[in-house]
Amino acid sequence: MVTFKPTPRDNGLAAWACHAGASRGRRRPEPPAPTRSDFQRDRDRIVHSSAFRRLVYKTQVFLNHEGDLFRTRLTHSLEVAQLARSMAYSLGLNEDLVEAIALAHDLGHTPFGHAGQDALDACMANHGGFEHNLQSLRVVDKLEQRYPNWDGLNLCFETREGILKRCPLPQAEAWEAEDPRGVGHRFVAGLQPSLEAQLTNLADEIAYNAHDIDDGVRSGLLTLEMLNEVALFRRFRQETLSDHPDLATLHPRRLLAEIIRRMLSAQVYDVIANTQRCLAQDNPTSVDAVRHLPPLVGFSGEMKRSSAELKRFLYRALYRHPQVSATTDAAKQVVGELFDAYRDRPSELPADYARSSDPMRALADYIAGMTDRFAIREHQRLTGKRVFPD
Repeated sequence: MVTFKPTPRDNGLAAWACHAGASRGRRRPEPPAPTRSDFQRDRDRIVHSSAFRRLVYKTQVFLNHEGDLFRTRLTHSLEVAQLARSMAYSLGLNEDLVEAIALAHDLGHTPFGHAGQDALDACMANHGGFEHNLQSLRVVDKLEQRYPNWDGLNLCFETREGILKRCPLPQAEAWEAEDPRGVGHRFVAGLQPSLEAQLTNLADEIAYNAHDIDDGVRSGLLTLEMLNEVALFRRFRQETLSDHPDLATLHPRRLLAEIIRRMLSAQVYDVIANTQRCLAQDNPTSVDAVRHLPPLVGFSGEMKRSSAELKRFLYRALYRHPQVSATTDAAKQVVGELFDAYRDRPSELPADYARSSDPMRALADYIAGMTDRFAIREHQRLTGKRVFPD
C-alpha cells in the first residue's frame, strides 16, 4: 500500500501567516488527509457543497435571466478567490486558506442578492433577524448535510473565522458562552481576525467594485462618460487612451476591459505595498500577534479615498438606478410573499424543514438557500402571480 504525505504548502509562508499544520483544528476531530493540507481540504469541501453550486443562479446585481454574461454570486466568488490568492502570495500568506474563505463567503446569500436579504430580514424581525454573513457560517456549520455522523462541513477554525466577517455582539457573546475562544471570541474581546481573513474581505470589495462597473456598462445603465466623474476611473481611462487612442472608437469593449484591468492592478499593488509597510512597522511574529494589532491589510489613504468615491458613485448611479430599484422591489415582493405562504401552509415545505424545532429559522434557511429561478417558480406556484417576465 502506498503511503501519501500532505503537500508541504506551509513552506515559504511568513511567520504572520496561518500555517495549516498549526491550525486550531475542527470542531469534530478528523484524521489528516493523505495528500492535502487541512485548508486545501476545506476548499474542496466548499467546492463540492450544494450551497456553492446554487451560487451560479443567485443574483449579484442583475438577475440571472437578464443576461448570460452578468456576474452571479458564483462568478463573483471565483473573482474574489483569484484576487485574494494573487495578493496572498506576495504577502507570504496562505493561498489555500484565502481561497477557501473567498469561495465560501457568500454561501449564505439569499436569492436576489441584497434585496432578498433585506426582505428576509424584515420577515424574521421577530425571530432573530437574518444576515447573509451569519448565514454563510450557518451553512458550513449546520445546513450542509454530506457526512454520516455530523451536520455541516466541519471546516477548520481559521476558515470559519474568515467566513464570519461581522457579528452582532449579543450573538458573539452567546457563541462565546457555548464555545469559549471560538469564532465569536474576537468580537467579544476586540481582536482582529487572521491576515488571510482581512485580505479576503478587502479582495471582496475590490472585486465587486470592478465587476459592477463592467456589468453596469454592459447593461446600458452606466456609460464611460458617467464613470468619468470618478477620479480613479478617469485616471486610467486617460492613461489607456494615451497608450491606445484607437480603442475609443474601434473597440469600446476593449477600452473598458483595459481600464478595469489597470484599476484592479493599481488597487492590488496598493494593498500589497501598504500592507507590507504595516507589517514592517508592527512586525508580528505569529498569527496570535496579528490578532492583537490593529487591522494590517488595507489600502493606502489615497486609494482608500478613491475607492470610497467609486462606491458612492455605484450606489447612486447603479444600485439605486430606477431599473435596478424596480427589480429590487419585485424581488422583495417574491421573498416576502414566499415567506407568508410557507408560514401559513407549512405542509408546502420539505419534510425536514416542516419538522424543525425552530420553524421560523428553518423557513428562513429554506428561502435563503433558493436560487433566483427556483424562488420565482415557487412564488408563482404558491401565489399564482408572475412578478418577473419569462
